[in-house]
Amino acid sequence: MENILDRFLKYVSFETTSDENSATCPSTERQLRLGVYLVEELKKIGIKSEIDENGYVYGEIPGNVKTDKTVGFISHMDTAPDMSGKNVKPNIIENYDGLDIKLNDKFTTTIEDFPFLKDLKGETIITTDGNTLLGADDKAGIAIIVTAVEELLNDKDAKYGDIKIGFTPDEEIGRGADKFDVNRFKADFAFTVDGGPIGELEYETFNAAQCKVEIQGKNVHPGSAKNTMVNSQLIAMELNSLLPVNERPEYTDGYEGFSLLTSFEGSVENTKMNYIIRDHSREIFEDRKNLFVEIAEFLNKKYDNRIKIEIKDQYYNMREKIEDHMEIIDLAKKAFEKAGVKPEIGPVRGGTDGSKLSFMGLPTPNLFTGGFNFHGRYELVSLDQMKKSKEIVKNIITLLAE
Repeated sequence: MENILDRFLKYVSFETTSDENSATCPSTERQLRLGVYLVEELKKIGIKSEIDENGYVYGEIPGNVKTDKTVGFISHMDTAPDMSGKNVKPNIIENYDGLDIKLNDKFTTTIEDFPFLKDLKGETIITTDGNTLLGADDKAGIAIIVTAVEELLNDKDAKYGDIKIGFTPDEEIGRGADKFDVNRFKADFAFTVDGGPIGELEYETFNAAQCKVEIQGKNVHPGSAKNTMVNSQLIAMELNSLLPVNERPEYTDGYEGFSLLTSFEGSVENTKMNYIIRDHSREIFEDRKNLFVEIAEFLNKKYDNRIKIEIKDQYYNMREKIEDHMEIIDLAKKAFEKAGVKPEIGPVRGGTDGSKLSFMGLPTPNLFTGGFNFHGRYELVSLDQMKKSKEIVKNIITLLAE
């Protein structure tokens, strides 16, 4: 058997960055390399598995006892485009001292910036070298799932029902569940293993939308621009200024939603802006989208219809679907308690594949991985917490078999 650390280190050696500008599925071929590797690894363990034409990996384990329900476990293979995931060089720190962590000569993960580090004292943690992200989001989840089922299969006394496994591409660009075949998966419910610190048990996500804005200006020579030039960048800045400042991500937490300007590319002649819109409340979510429409209408009257706006929903709060299946959460709570972990139930300030999957008929709450600071150079994961998550996955399976 391969231990969870070696397995995780192998997975992060694969570059699997997704690309939101690509129309293919998966969005990048590099994700397929990890998918093919995982299929072969699962087969060696004794798990029937395959990868489909869209890069989705499916695995199934026949149970050795009959259970009323079939459970699945899902993680995603891609890493976020926010930072490079190529040539990841993990740094393993055993018995972490709870102090600042020097990643390289330029970057340090400090207690001042990240006070939670004090809570990790004494644990084994894995960090980056400061030049890439780590990829714990969500290769830690994959390592947890694969190691958990391998240990169960090697335990002659373990009782378990049918188990389903799914690894998805493109979760980080909001497409992870788009081509997931729920009928092929054949689970009654599932868990994504894609959360953060120990204890997280989540069944609420944001409602999410993407907003694209394009502004057409009028560029003429500045020497003769009076009463003629229209600078599209200035209109873009005016549009952004009309959005509530206190509803930006850096000023919100808990159940507070936000709008975030994710990119701005402009000139006098033409400017393009991309926003993401998020809120846990469907009603407030709709209000946030309508605000963009109202601002665009106002500025179009002022600037002669120079603004085009396109808003597209991405996913919805899975609580709407899981509220009717709270027995799944009760099962997870028992699995946490059996592992000696207190469940910390709260909203995901983001989304998981479980958001769309729940609306596709597969209720899918989310479990922790032990990861922190996802999507950047300060990302890290606790090996101790990964092992606890693995234990909880095993507990869920064996509790179903009782």
